Amino acid sequence: MRVNVDKLRGKIMEKGLTQEKVAGMVSMDRSTFSRKMKSEALEFSIGEMHRIADILSLTREEASQIFLA
Repeated sequence: MRVNVDKLRGKIMEKGLTQEKVAGMVSMDRSTFSRKMKSEALEFSIGEMHRIADILSLTREEASQIFLA
């Protein structure tokens, strides 16, 4: 699965958060989160996707557009 990084970054900013803050809320090292945002080789786990969707209050449609691109 490929993450729509631009949409995810937009939602993070829209909520007034940073990637670093979201990483902490997901209990992930910020460098790991950053690599997953930049790399097509590393993917978010299903659990991480759910936690990010909850943190950002994403609708199902938004989550699908971001994580199932």
